[in-house]
Amino acid sequence: MTDIISAEQRSLVMSRIRNKNTKPELQIRRLVHALGYRFRLHGCNLPGRPDLVFPGLRKIIFVHGCFWHRHEKCSYAKLPKSNRKFWTPKLNANRKRDNRNMRLLEDMGWSCFVVWECELDDPSLSIRIVTFLGNYRTHQNRSLNTRKGQQPAVQVCANTRRETIS
Repeated sequence: MTDIISAEQRSLVMSRIRNKNTKPELQIRRLVHALGYRFRLHGCNLPGRPDLVFPGLRKIIFVHGCFWHRHEKCSYAKLPKSNRKFWTPKLNANRKRDNRNMRLLEDMGWSCFVVWECELDDPSLSIRIVTFLGNYRTHQNRSLNTRKGQQPAVQVCANTRRETIS
């Protein structure tokens, strides 16, 4: 079966597919932030450029699209009927790269957690995330307080997107 649009139009459509700040990723970021955790985005110095990085915990959350990362037994991960000679090796290579990056991260001492696109509406997702990340929030809040009952002063640096504690 041939493509129903021209090669130029297909190129334009494919160029607009984002790899950062996708809807599933933004949804997980909002959820994790609402749970009280703070994180870094897109660890560019780590293999696979993880979506959410928790440096103090040495933990990482990847948000994977079921189609692009070949989620097994998922209805979103169906192989396209057209141009299978292109899609099969491409999607298999994505999966191999994901596995390689996870092994590298684990060898570096990081713990990894994958959230699949099809799991976003699962009510137990927040419990699984808290179980993975642990009780970091209480430890963090307790260590930030300088005096009993005093809230720490937090300043956000606009240039670096980092929080500094004064």
